Amino acid sequence: MIEINEYFKKALKIIEEGKNIFITGRAGTGKSTLLQYFRENSTKNVVVLAPTGVAALNVKGQTIHSFFRFKPDVTIDKVKKMKIKRKDIYKNIDVLVIDEISMVRADLLDCMDIFMRNNGRKTRKPFGGVQVVFFGDLYQLPPVVKTKEKEIFKDYYKTPYFFSARCFEDLKLEFVELEKIYRQKDEKFIQLLNKIRNRTITDEEIEILNQRYDKYFEPSEKDMFIQLVTRNEIAERINNNMLSKLKGKIFYYRGEIEGEFERDSIPCPEELKIKKGAQVMLVNNDSMGRWVNGSVGKIIGIEEDETDIIVVKLTDGRIVEVTPVKWELFRYYYNKEELKIETEKIGTYIQYPIILAWAITIHKSQGKTFDKVIIDLSGGAFAAGQLYVALSRCTTLDGIILKSRISRKDILIDWEVVKFITRYQYKKSEEKMGKEEKIKIIEKAKEEGRKLEIVYLKTCDEKSKRIVKPYEVGEMEYKGNKFLGFKGYDEKSKELRTFRIERILSIKEI
Repeated sequence: MIEINEYFKKALKIIEEGKNIFITGRAGTGKSTLLQYFRENSTKNVVVLAPTGVAALNVKGQTIHSFFRFKPDVTIDKVKKMKIKRKDIYKNIDVLVIDEISMVRADLLDCMDIFMRNNGRKTRKPFGGVQVVFFGDLYQLPPVVKTKEKEIFKDYYKTPYFFSARCFEDLKLEFVELEKIYRQKDEKFIQLLNKIRNRTITDEEIEILNQRYDKYFEPSEKDMFIQLVTRNEIAERINNNMLSKLKGKIFYYRGEIEGEFERDSIPCPEELKIKKGAQVMLVNNDSMGRWVNGSVGKIIGIEEDETDIIVVKLTDGRIVEVTPVKWELFRYYYNKEELKIETEKIGTYIQYPIILAWAITIHKSQGKTFDKVIIDLSGGAFAAGQLYVALSRCTTLDGIILKSRISRKDILIDWEVVKFITRYQYKKSEEKMGKEEKIKIIEKAKEEGRKLEIVYLKTCDEKSKRIVKPYEVGEMEYKGNKFLGFKGYDEKSKELRTFRIERILSIKEI
């Protein structure tokens, strides 16, 4: 049963009004759940796309490249020259949803925009006049720009992120941040994660995390810790090494591809190699609800038959029988008789939904939830958001073991992201309620001796709800810089504080 919280309601209302929107939120706030709910309950012609094959498979959509018929080396000039015979599907989209927007490069967004202008309904409107809905968290892993592309790329775009695309300003995106976290329940751990995300964490708080450091920790067999590492080759080496230590017969299972199932969409190995005693992860949501994508367990038996049954004991102690499953790859098409965009199956992949899971990369852990993790940043973090993604996979701080101590240099953040997120929220707030209106509310509360509830956003993208009693409002000065602000007694800090008007996202009397 999906809980429709206040943030979900706000986002759904904006979508229903036909406005373009960027829906973001920290890890574990339910972005995927909201996307699924919207698609299942919408009466509009909705197309859901994602930048990678596995991400598209997870949302039962298509990759951006396959839907728009882009080749891997697509450029804006190549899109302008594309000749599309059957344009009916592009002319009949009502809502275009892009999941994992943080991984979509600026140039790819511009390619989509030009394609939709050329082949959609309205050539003069962004994305051909189609409503766009973006889901993603810019504080998680960034888009990939290969080394040889970097020099050329920075001549055209300020950053690789989607918000640097030339079409971005015309989109006039509404902004909703989902704030209720479902993955973690411990408020202190949630606060630490937020401070890692925004790089506002203090040295004392880093030391709280470093209390989980244990270089020589070796999990017992029954503990089922999963190790999060920075690179594929490290994960493969650990998994192969652990598998080779197990006694007994090796079982090989080959996946079956039928139709147009792209290889980058395959969620588990074509050549699966396992033994009894292997630690594994299940990589699908079981149709009977026995496990979810990311559930970890240990193989306790393999019943050999015409189709073998792999018996897995999950971390919660339940024992499940795993048989091969069929993944289906879909393609969107326009049904002229029904006047609807529908999906057709174009390929299938049949395999046991299992991968070896003593270790996986931080990148592949994105979107998953674990109870016990060992985080190994040997050599340090190398991508913005990498440490945040790793730490936020775990449900509790006590479930984390650090193989190396966290230092401030591991907390990588892209300040272009921070700048965009804060400035965009200031701008949207100003559009909804101007400075003059905010000042009127503050002056009225001051005269009447009333308190105000404000949502305040610092430039480091740290948001807080505060109860303040105003005493002074007008032009103020800090380090020679003048600004509009007000002074008031802040109930949270129990002291007199100064607040900048431009940083107040919302304000009301209480």
